[in-house]
Amino acid sequence: MNKLTKVGLSALCGSLAAVSSANAGEMSVSGSATATYQSSAGENTGNPIGMNSGLTFSGSGELDGGQTFTYTITNADQAAFSAGSMSLTTNMLGTFRIGAIDGASGIDSKDDVMPTAWEEVDGTGMTVGQDKISGVGASMNVNWKSPKLLGSTLTLAYAPQNTGGMVNDKSSTGTTSRYQYGYDILLDMNVDNAFYMPNVFIGGSQTHQEGNYQPASMGRSAIQYDDKYEAVAGFVWKIGPLSAGLQRSFEHPGLRADGSTEYYANTAFGVSFNVNDNLSLSYGEHQSRRSIISSNNAAVRSEAESLQVAYTIGGVALKLAESTVDNAQYVSDGAGDLDGRTIAMSLAF
Repeated sequence: MNKLTKVGLSALCGSLAAVSSANAGEMSVSGSATATYQSSAGENTGNPIGMNSGLTFSGSGELDGGQTFTYTITNADQAAFSAGSMSLTTNMLGTFRIGAIDGASGIDSKDDVMPTAWEEVDGTGMTVGQDKISGVGASMNVNWKSPKLLGSTLTLAYAPQNTGGMVNDKSSTGTTSRYQYGYDILLDMNVDNAFYMPNVFIGGSQTHQEGNYQPASMGRSAIQYDDKYEAVAGFVWKIGPLSAGLQRSFEHPGLRADGSTEYYANTAFGVSFNVNDNLSLSYGEHQSRRSIISSNNAAVRSEAESLQVAYTIGGVALKLAESTVDNAQYVSDGAGDLDGRTIAMSLAF
């Protein structure tokens, strides 16, 4: 096992600025800054001190009749644009959005929603490298969410070309990728009642791929493709201070060639417990099986787990995660076995 240690200091800034206008609505700015110290036992990683900062700009307003619109852009580290969305919420027809890889479109919003005291299993600084579903959420897309019916919603998302990445206005991604149009459907059943019913979700995605895509690097050799398929199903059950969940996801990339990935099959579960208003505990696992097209049906299984504690005092939160990974990035020769610890302090303003 390689020992990893990560110490973090995060300053989560609340509203840093707000500008309002009677005609244009209101805009606000929030931000965060994180300083880290990370080391790996037995390795020379250079200077272990790092810092991350980011800003989120949010605009909102109201139209005649009570309909609302919102616009959000997120600048990741060093003010680099990373995600955004535009949405219109109607009175009776639900919400219409344009999503720019913001993680909230279609099945991408359910890549890992297991209960946790702090972060997803692969979000604690460990290089897990497991493949997760994304649907059309990794590309520029348009989506629609239905009005709530007994707490449940239906979401549809569509990308004219599911190539990933963002596109500036008056531009396009071009046609060099094998990925063509894709669409998602997600049913999120969260019944509004007092019987502690679980939140159940199920969704799927299909992306059309050209059957004879020919990369320039392969000369005259063409590669055969099927459509790309992804699916997810699971539940989260909350009873008082206890939350537990289980989900399964599947991805078939569609490439038909020896040595390529036939499918990824993932299982994730987690349980969290709020000891009181300040202290939370959680345990989670994420398992992923990569099946490879070969004569002997080779497969690699990657497993990651994380035990976490979070303690909050006012605007200060102390967090600890003990995490391990077997076969990270589907490397099964021992180099992919990691054992790490993450300690963080967050300051909220």
